[in-house]
Amino acid sequence: MHLSHLRLRDFRNYPRLDVDFAPGFHVLLGDNAQGKTNILEAIYLMATLRSFRGVGGAQMVRHGQKGYFVGGRAVGTGEHTIKLYWSSTERKLSLDDQPVRRLGDFLGTLRVVVFCTEDLQLVKGTGRVRRRFIDLLLSQTHASYLPLLQRYAQALRSRNALLKHRTVDEAALESFTREVVRLGNEMIELRRQLIPRLSPLTRLAHRRISNDAEELRLEYQPSVRSDFAVELAKNRTRERTFRSTLVGPHRDDLQLLLNDKPAAQFGSEGQKRSLAVALKMAQAEYLTGLHGAPPILLIDDVMGELDLRRRTGLVPLLERAHDARGQVFMTCTEENWPSELGRDLHRWTVRNGALSR
Repeated sequence: MHLSHLRLRDFRNYPRLDVDFAPGFHVLLGDNAQGKTNILEAIYLMATLRSFRGVGGAQMVRHGQKGYFVGGRAVGTGEHTIKLYWSSTERKLSLDDQPVRRLGDFLGTLRVVVFCTEDLQLVKGTGRVRRRFIDLLLSQTHASYLPLLQRYAQALRSRNALLKHRTVDEAALESFTREVVRLGNEMIELRRQLIPRLSPLTRLAHRRISNDAEELRLEYQPSVRSDFAVELAKNRTRERTFRSTLVGPHRDDLQLLLNDKPAAQFGSEGQKRSLAVALKMAQAEYLTGLHGAPPILLIDDVMGELDLRRRTGLVPLLERAHDARGQVFMTCTEENWPSELGRDLHRWTVRNGALSR
């Protein structure tokens, strides 16, 4: 899979950009605040419909403009044209010039994995960050998961809205409770199936980049311990106090253990960084194994933050993408990528919202 063309209009600091990309390894060189990461953000946006920086659409519009356009051609088993327009009053998403009606039909058209400084939050951040990591991976691999997640979120919002009333409509609450339980159990089962498949890939990646320094273990921690409906019933009094649903997959977590100790509390900064990179490497390996072709890898200035051993640990993943005629985009302020990748590089200079070879 690769992105053969990228088109930007009023996106971040790019007034307009039209550029063709071949498969292979692309290095985006330039000083800070010139627009390197914006290229990666646009590619990620086309794949997932969100920014890996965790910002909304308004922050991605070029200063003084009303909206942005991001589009391109994705080449995999076939070729597809993606067009995305956003403004405060209008949103348009099309695939092959046809409006996208269901997001489940769209996700997976362009598969990407991003490595960025924000990845540290996978280890240091709240459970919400790790849930989003799991949800994205399941959305990229199960067509039914995103609609399931959306229906659960809608039912949960409705149930929480009822709990906020001074007098609760018991019949309506029971109806939404049944919906939350039904959808939630499906989500829990898919998450429960994913972690044992992801865990060995993460451990292997971690061994590569940490030189077997620590033993890593992933544990899925569902909020629901036994019967979802029973646990909701047991928490009914507390729910009335807090006016919120206190049990369910919206409170799940993924525990990351180094030598059987929580990495967030006991890991060093270097260990946390290694673990974050290992999770992303595992995500890429999982997608490759499932689809038979590597996803596009987006590496945002991560090499400068990793020591030589950890950088070298990434090389097999990058070489596999290269050998499979995949695509890698890496941003750098200087030429600090692994020397093993010195062949067949496409070098680009990024300066003030402009890209040149």
